Amino acid sequence: MKPLVKGFFHEVSRTIAYVVADEEKGRAAVIDPVLDYDRGSGRTSTVAADALVAFVTERRFTVDWILETHAHADHVTAAQYLKDKWHAPVAIGRDVVKVQSTFKAVYNLGPEFRADGSEFDRLLVEGESLPLGRLRLEPMATPGHTPACMTYLVGDAAFVGDTLFMPDYGSARTDFPGGDAATLYDSVQRILALPLKTRLFLCHDYAPNGRAYAWESTVADERAHNIHLKTGTPREAFVKLRRERDAALEFPDLLVVALQLNIRAGRLPPAETNGVSYLKIPINGL
Repeated sequence: MKPLVKGFFHEVSRTIAYVVADEEKGRAAVIDPVLDYDRGSGRTSTVAADALVAFVTERRFTVDWILETHAHADHVTAAQYLKDKWHAPVAIGRDVVKVQSTFKAVYNLGPEFRADGSEFDRLLVEGESLPLGRLRLEPMATPGHTPACMTYLVGDAAFVGDTLFMPDYGSARTDFPGGDAATLYDSVQRILALPLKTRLFLCHDYAPNGRAYAWESTVADERAHNIHLKTGTPREAFVKLRRERDAALEFPDLLVVALQLNIRAGRLPPAETNGVSYLKIPINGL
């Protein structure tokens, strides 16, 4: 079955959030929603998330799930804002606890942050099958970019997070704590073993060489043309390429902010005595 898929491009972070739905039954899930964050003022806004809300409202969908493919390092999630509107559970892969434990240490967070996944409403494991109208939503573990990355399969669509990009851009970085190039290679092989016509929906696009932004590919396209991982690419060659490429990359602009919020499922840190929440900046700690 072919679900309805609508992508919402957030130009600042070059992120794509999605609504995927059984249009006939009016049941939907939202994947990787973005909360706008201004680094200069420390203020959030909901322009990007409200575009999803408007679409869902216009189509009269009921949102059953708010899904994260992983704890993002380059944008803040709007999961809690949307949960407040729709009362839908926020779900992520179970191995997010590994990411939480790592960054609890990085930020020296106190005992109030338990790093046990309890900030999320549901921790998913491969083999589960979630209802979405007449469709089923199936999580598939695809670690490598982070230990907790999940791909979500819905009908003929696969939402791959940061695991793969458009064929002319390649693959995700693997130099964040817990990332691993060899593991990413193995995860991509699982994605590329899906039926050739499977539609792949990507979490980012960077429009190399001046082309228009794009965020939908297919297994066939990636197998034939992906500059890092097309069919026949040896595992060792990919690992060498990925490690060399990662060594030259800068950290995302919002990494310090985004991870503190995203490991909390988008919740702000507990407010202090003045009613204001604060984030930490580790000096030479990353």
